[in-house]
Amino acid sequence: MSAVEYAFFRILRLFRRLPANPLSVGNKKVIFLEYFKGFDKVEAVQGIFGARTTEVLSHLKVELSWLMGYMYVDGSDGHLVISKGYLNKGNRTDIYLDLIHELCHVKQFMEGKELFDPKYEYVDRPTEIAAYRYAVQEARRLGLSEERIRCYLRTEWMDDEAFLRLAKSVNVAAPTLHYKP
Repeated sequence: MSAVEYAFFRILRLFRRLPANPLSVGNKKVIFLEYFKGFDKVEAVQGIFGARTTEVLSHLKVELSWLMGYMYVDGSDGHLVISKGYLNKGNRTDIYLDLIHELCHVKQFMEGKELFDPKYEYVDRPTEIAAYRYAVQEARRLGLSEERIRCYLRTEWMDDEAFLRLAKSVNVAAPTLHYKP
C-alpha cells in the first residue's frame, strides 16, 4: 500500500469514528434493492451471495456521496458508498462492473476478511484480486473485448507497473508498454 493510500484510509477511518462524520453531511442513504431494483435477479450477483442474495441486498445500505470518486465498501460496517457524480456521469458498463466488484467486497466483509490490509499494495491485495477476477469474468460473459476490459481495469491511481501486475493476476492480457528513455 502506498503512503498516500494508507494516509487516505487512516483519515477516513478517523472521520468514521466521530459521532457525526463530516464527510457524510448531505449524503443520502438508501437500501440497495430500493435503488438498484432487480439486481437480486442478476446471475453474477446471485453467484456472489447464492440463496441469500435477496436477503443481503434488502438490508445492504448504500450511501450516495457528494464526494468525487467512484464507489467502495465502508470498512467500519460494510455498507456501500457511491459517488453521486459517478452514478450520474460514469460509463454504465463500468458502473455495473464496479457494483459487481464492490458486492464481492461486501461478501468478503461479511466473511470477516480485511478489505484494506496495509501489508499489500492495492493491486496485490488478495481481496482486490478476487473482486477484480469476478468482475473480469462478468465482463467476458457480457462479451467485452480484452482491450475494453483493460480499459476497465486501468485507474488513475495505478502506475504502469501496478496495472501490469493486476492484469496478470486477473488473467487479462496486457499490452507491452513502451517506455521512453
